[in-house]
Amino acid sequence: MTAAALSVQGASWAAKTSEDVILHPTSFQVEAGHVLGVVGPNGAGKSTLLRLLYRFQKPTSGSIRVDGVDIWDMPARAVACQIAAVLQEQASAFGLSVREIVRLGRTPYRAGLGNTRGAGQGIVDDVLRKLDLQDLAARDFATLSGGEKQRVMIARALAQEPKILVLDEPTNHLDVRHQLEVISLIRDLDVTIVVSLHDLNVASGICDDVLVLDGGHPQGFGPPHTVLTDALVSKTFRVDAQREHLAPSGTSHFSFNLPTDRDQRL
Repeated sequence: MTAAALSVQGASWAAKTSEDVILHPTSFQVEAGHVLGVVGPNGAGKSTLLRLLYRFQKPTSGSIRVDGVDIWDMPARAVACQIAAVLQEQASAFGLSVREIVRLGRTPYRAGLGNTRGAGQGIVDDVLRKLDLQDLAARDFATLSGGEKQRVMIARALAQEPKILVLDEPTNHLDVRHQLEVISLIRDLDVTIVVSLHDLNVASGICDDVLVLDGGHPQGFGPPHTVLTDALVSKTFRVDAQREHLAPSGTSHFSFNLPTDRDQRL
């Protein structure tokens, strides 16, 4: 897999049946191999932005380019070979095994109804090994734990050999151990990653840059230590936020409290 640069210029989206703009013009660039975290409160427009990135929805305005090429100038199959997504919702596996789920990632490379053999099967084997899923390969997907299922879905995406991986709240509904497993996995992947996150401390720890959204409007973009200021986080999330610097590790951690002013909480 080879990471690609991602460029988003003035991308916005509004439903055709509504005059409400869900995502206002948003611009940013992600260097090849970097991790971008998209953060913001519920309803901020995070999932809408991700849908534009993996070509589920077409921007109302603006463009999304991979290595300089607009994804809407490419055939859908070609985009699927460049960009893979792991969503919060996991469809029913209908009795499929882990290996069969991961093999679905090779679908964009199939001709007609052809199956996955040869090099494609080797890629599936490599991905299973990389994500430490070999011992689970024959297991029914439905019998796995939440963390194991998330690893399998990431494995399926990696089997597409994408240059860009889009992750929508990959640690949502996972316990602490499985959250740590997924976070560690994200750190080790050799692709460009765009990940939406609720946890600002996780975003600060694993992301090269963050994009802050609120009400569909971009509020800031750049390295976490410069963008995630106490003032911006407090304003965006309607809390009193304070970053605490931890010694001797040199890391930092946000703590949150409800604002004392009742009007700020409403």
